[in-house]
Amino acid sequence: MKYYIIAGEASGDLHGSNLMKALYEKDPSAEIRFWGGDLMQNVGGTLVKHYRELAFMGFIEVVMNLKTILNNIKICKKDIETFQPDVIIFIDYPGFNMRIATWAKERNIPTHYYISPQIWAWKENRIKAIKRDMDFMYVILPFEKDFYEKKHNFPVHFVGHPLIDAIASRTEVSDEIFRKENHLSDKPIIALLPGSRKQEIAKMLSIMLSVTNDFPDYQFVIAGAPSQEYEFYKTFLTNENVKFISNKTYDLLSHSHAALVTSGTATLETALFNVPEVVCYKGSWVSYQIAKRIITLKYISLVNLIMDKEVVKELIQDELNTKNLKLELNKILNTESRAVLLQNYTDLKLKLGGEGASKKTAELIVNSFKK
Repeated sequence: MKYYIIAGEASGDLHGSNLMKALYEKDPSAEIRFWGGDLMQNVGGTLVKHYRELAFMGFIEVVMNLKTILNNIKICKKDIETFQPDVIIFIDYPGFNMRIATWAKERNIPTHYYISPQIWAWKENRIKAIKRDMDFMYVILPFEKDFYEKKHNFPVHFVGHPLIDAIASRTEVSDEIFRKENHLSDKPIIALLPGSRKQEIAKMLSIMLSVTNDFPDYQFVIAGAPSQEYEFYKTFLTNENVKFISNKTYDLLSHSHAALVTSGTATLETALFNVPEVVCYKGSWVSYQIAKRIITLKYISLVNLIMDKEVVKELIQDELNTKNLKLELNKILNTESRAVLLQNYTDLKLKLGGEGASKKTAELIVNSFKK
């Protein structure tokens, strides 16, 4: 069978790669063409466009790059027509994917959505388009099943969270080897995860790095995004207590004592590695003012949303400053606070379910044709 997969961000590339592995297991003769990244490309298939050409952050950035986005949609439609897939699998990235889904549905191409767009956070009216254009929906957060089925009468499959698979399948690296290979000292590590897009990295890193001199007994290590070159990070490496590691975020988290993390999928990844964290977010003033008026959630981090309480501290917009960051980092380095946080992480994992999200989803997609 022929599968066309569209992932537009780093997290989509990760989950798409694991889904592709599972699809090849279920359907060894599968032909896969995709929009994604290096991880998906390493599995096989044919890469059409890399997500680094697609990711734009915030309302203003999207408007400024509208011509590029519309051109990418045009390219995608033409490529699908040429490939003639048996199924299209959309991975999150709703602004782009839902436009393609409407077009695909009109042409009777089966549509599967893996990892729901966060319409429970904003743009809930997208449910109309989802019900109209999606044949199957696979959700990864426990509260999403009730949201779709009870509130909107739309059946979905809860498959568990694919991050559990991604973390479980990684190869462990010993602490000694990890530090030696990356030229790190014996000091405990505080990981800095500033995001994957240039705009957010530039904004977050300068604030995160402002506390480094206050913690001389620790070493700070920046997690470089695979989509960005070392030259971009170079200007931030002015302190000898700050190191840089590219494209090894999971290895870094597995050896970290604490972390400062930009809001997004990384907040959940950090929790699944049992690393106490402070969640950081600061957008452009205009983007933040717009978001504040249309997003009604109590929290911005996945950890707190899933647990429905403040498990990790969130420093948002003006609250994200050197003074507050220093205060909250001190708290999670404290033995008593760490113990409470780690117990909450255990409860979080129980809510997410066990391994197998990718395999469950692949099986459901392949079996949908048999039915």
